Amino acid sequence: MTAFFLVVHVLAAILAVGPVAVAASMFPAAARALSDRGLSDQGEAGQGTRIGGVATLRVLHRICRVYAVAGLAVPVFGFATASGLGVLRDAWVIASVLLTGAAAAVLALAVLPRQEAVLARLTTRDSTPADTPADTPVAKPADGGGGVARLAMLTGVFNLLWAAVTVLMIVRPGSTTGV
Repeated sequence: MTAFFLVVHVLAAILAVGPVAVAASMFPAAARALSDRGLSDQGEAGQGTRIGGVATLRVLHRICRVYAVAGLAVPVFGFATASGLGVLRDAWVIASVLLTGAAAAVLALAVLPRQEAVLARLTTRDSTPADTPADTPVAKPADGGGGVARLAMLTGVFNLLWAAVTVLMIVRPGSTTGV
Protein backbone atom coordinates (compact mmCIF):
# COMPACT_ATOMS: atom_id res chain seq x y z
CA MET A 1 0.00 0.00 0.00
CA THR A 2 2.93 2.32 0.73
CA ALA A 3 4.05 2.04 -2.91
CA PHE A 4 0.57 3.11 -4.05
CA PHE A 5 0.62 6.12 -1.71
CA LEU A 6 4.08 7.09 -2.96
CA VAL A 7 3.00 6.87 -6.60
CA VAL A 8 -0.10 9.00 -5.98
CA HIS A 9 1.98 11.46 -3.92
CA VAL A 10 4.55 11.92 -6.71
CA LEU A 11 1.91 12.09 -9.46
CA ALA A 12 -0.09 14.65 -7.50
CA ALA A 13 3.04 16.74 -6.99
CA ILE A 14 3.84 16.68 -10.70
CA LEU A 15 0.29 17.10 -12.02
CA ALA A 16 -1.01 19.58 -9.44
CA VAL A 17 1.90 21.63 -8.14
CA GLY A 18 3.64 21.81 -11.52
CA PRO A 19 0.80 23.65 -13.29
CA VAL A 20 0.43 26.07 -10.37
CA ALA A 21 4.14 26.85 -10.44
CA VAL A 22 4.10 27.44 -14.20
CA ALA A 23 0.85 29.44 -14.38
CA ALA A 24 1.75 31.55 -11.35
CA SER A 25 5.15 32.29 -12.92
CA MET A 26 3.56 33.30 -16.23
CA PHE A 27 0.98 35.61 -14.65
CA PRO A 28 3.21 38.59 -13.69
CA ALA A 29 4.92 38.72 -17.08
CA ALA A 30 1.59 38.49 -18.90
CA ALA A 31 0.15 41.24 -16.69
CA ARG A 32 3.13 43.49 -17.37
CA ALA A 33 2.89 42.88 -21.10
CA LEU A 34 -0.83 43.58 -21.08
CA SER A 35 -0.37 46.74 -19.07
CA ASP A 36 2.39 47.95 -21.42
CA ARG A 37 0.28 47.18 -24.51
CA GLY A 38 -2.85 48.60 -22.94
CA LEU A 39 -1.17 51.91 -22.23
CA SER A 40 0.32 52.26 -25.70
CA ASP A 41 -2.40 50.76 -27.92
CA GLN A 42 -4.91 53.06 -29.51
CA GLY A 43 -8.17 52.28 -31.21
CA GLU A 44 -10.23 49.16 -31.71
CA ALA A 45 -7.35 46.78 -32.51
CA GLY A 46 -5.66 47.67 -29.22
CA GLN A 47 -8.88 47.04 -27.34
CA GLY A 48 -9.09 43.52 -28.78
CA THR A 49 -5.53 42.84 -27.66
CA ARG A 50 -6.37 43.98 -24.13
CA ILE A 51 -9.48 41.81 -23.96
CA GLY A 52 -7.50 38.75 -25.09
CA GLY A 53 -4.79 39.56 -22.56
CA VAL A 54 -7.27 39.85 -19.70
CA ALA A 55 -8.76 36.51 -20.73
CA THR A 56 -5.29 34.96 -20.63
CA LEU A 57 -4.74 36.32 -17.12
CA ARG A 58 -8.10 34.95 -16.02
CA VAL A 59 -7.18 31.50 -17.34
CA LEU A 60 -3.78 31.59 -15.59
CA HIS A 61 -5.46 32.63 -12.34
CA ARG A 62 -8.07 29.90 -12.65
CA ILE A 63 -5.35 27.30 -13.26
CA CYS A 64 -3.64 28.46 -10.07
CA ARG A 65 -6.87 28.27 -8.04
CA VAL A 66 -8.10 24.92 -9.34
CA TYR A 67 -4.75 23.15 -9.21
CA ALA A 68 -4.03 24.58 -5.76
CA VAL A 69 -7.08 22.68 -4.51
CA ALA A 70 -5.97 19.54 -6.37
CA GLY A 71 -2.54 20.03 -4.79
CA LEU A 72 -4.01 19.21 -1.40
CA ALA A 73 -3.57 15.57 -2.41
CA VAL A 74 0.22 16.02 -2.23
CA PRO A 75 0.52 16.39 1.55
CA VAL A 76 -2.34 13.96 2.19
CA PHE A 77 -0.59 11.16 0.29
CA GLY A 78 2.78 12.36 1.55
CA PHE A 79 1.65 11.78 5.14
CA ALA A 80 0.29 8.37 4.17
CA THR A 81 3.59 7.46 2.51
CA ALA A 82 5.71 8.74 5.39
CA SER A 83 3.52 6.87 7.86
CA GLY A 84 3.83 3.65 5.86
CA LEU A 85 7.61 4.03 5.75
CA GLY A 86 7.81 4.90 9.44
CA VAL A 87 9.61 8.20 8.82
CA LEU A 88 7.05 10.70 10.12
CA ARG A 89 9.44 11.86 12.86
CA ASP A 90 12.50 12.21 10.62
CA ALA A 91 13.88 15.73 10.40
CA TRP A 92 13.67 15.86 6.59
CA VAL A 93 9.97 14.96 6.68
CA ILE A 94 9.23 17.56 9.35
CA ALA A 95 11.19 20.18 7.38
CA SER A 96 9.29 19.21 4.22
CA VAL A 97 5.96 19.54 6.02
CA LEU A 98 6.91 23.00 7.30
CA LEU A 99 8.12 24.14 3.88
CA THR A 100 4.98 22.74 2.24
CA GLY A 101 2.83 24.64 4.74
CA ALA A 102 4.79 27.82 4.03
CA ALA A 103 4.37 27.34 0.27
CA ALA A 104 0.63 26.77 0.69
CA ALA A 105 0.35 29.90 2.85
CA VAL A 106 2.25 32.02 0.32
CA LEU A 107 -0.01 30.75 -2.47
CA ALA A 108 -3.31 31.08 -0.62
CA LEU A 109 -2.63 34.27 1.33
CA ALA A 110 -0.42 36.24 -1.06
CA VAL A 111 -0.18 34.98 -4.65
CA LEU A 112 -3.85 34.23 -5.39
CA PRO A 113 -5.21 37.42 -3.75
CA ARG A 114 -2.62 39.56 -5.57
CA GLN A 115 -3.52 37.93 -8.87
CA GLU A 116 -7.14 38.86 -8.18
CA ALA A 117 -6.10 42.43 -7.35
CA VAL A 118 -4.12 42.75 -10.58
CA LEU A 119 -7.09 41.43 -12.56
CA ALA A 120 -9.38 43.90 -10.80
CA ARG A 121 -7.04 46.80 -11.63
CA LEU A 122 -6.81 45.72 -15.25
CA THR A 123 -10.58 45.53 -15.69
CA THR A 124 -11.60 48.69 -13.82
CA ARG A 125 -14.18 50.70 -15.70
CA ASP A 126 -13.22 54.22 -14.57
CA SER A 127 -11.76 56.56 -17.23
CA THR A 128 -13.14 54.35 -19.99
CA PRO A 129 -13.98 56.14 -23.25
CA ALA A 130 -17.70 56.90 -23.49
CA ASP A 131 -18.18 54.88 -26.69
CA THR A 132 -16.82 51.64 -25.12
CA PRO A 133 -19.50 48.97 -24.51
CA ALA A 134 -20.31 48.50 -20.80
CA ASP A 135 -19.19 44.86 -20.66
CA THR A 136 -15.77 45.46 -22.29
CA PRO A 137 -12.75 45.06 -19.98
CA VAL A 138 -10.38 48.01 -20.23
CA ALA A 139 -6.67 47.63 -19.50
CA LYS A 140 -5.26 49.79 -16.75
CA PRO A 141 -1.70 49.88 -15.43
CA ALA A 142 -1.29 46.58 -13.61
CA ASP A 143 1.73 47.62 -11.60
CA GLY A 144 0.25 50.54 -9.74
CA GLY A 145 1.93 50.46 -6.35
CA GLY A 146 4.32 47.67 -7.37
CA GLY A 147 1.58 45.04 -7.43
CA VAL A 148 2.97 42.96 -10.29
CA ALA A 149 6.57 43.23 -9.09
CA ARG A 150 5.55 42.07 -5.62
CA LEU A 151 3.46 39.29 -7.14
CA ALA A 152 6.45 38.11 -9.18
CA MET A 153 8.60 38.07 -6.04
CA LEU A 154 6.02 36.11 -4.05
CA THR A 155 5.60 33.64 -6.90
CA GLY A 156 9.36 33.14 -6.87
CA VAL A 157 9.26 32.48 -3.12
CA PHE A 158 6.46 29.94 -3.66
CA ASN A 159 8.49 28.16 -6.34
CA LEU A 160 11.68 28.18 -4.24
CA LEU A 161 9.82 26.62 -1.32
CA TRP A 162 8.61 23.81 -3.58
CA ALA A 163 12.10 23.36 -4.99
CA ALA A 164 13.43 22.97 -1.43
CA VAL A 165 10.74 20.38 -0.67
CA THR A 166 11.65 18.50 -3.84
CA VAL A 167 15.34 18.46 -2.88
CA LEU A 168 14.46 17.16 0.59
CA MET A 169 12.30 14.42 -0.93
CA ILE A 170 15.15 13.28 -3.17
CA VAL A 171 18.16 13.69 -0.88
CA ARG A 172 16.42 12.74 2.39
CA PRO A 173 19.13 13.76 4.88
CA GLY A 174 19.78 10.97 7.35
CA SER A 175 18.11 8.40 5.11
CA THR A 176 19.35 4.82 5.33
CA THR A 177 18.78 4.25 1.59
CA GLY A 178 22.33 5.36 0.76
CA VAL A 179 21.18 8.22 -1.48
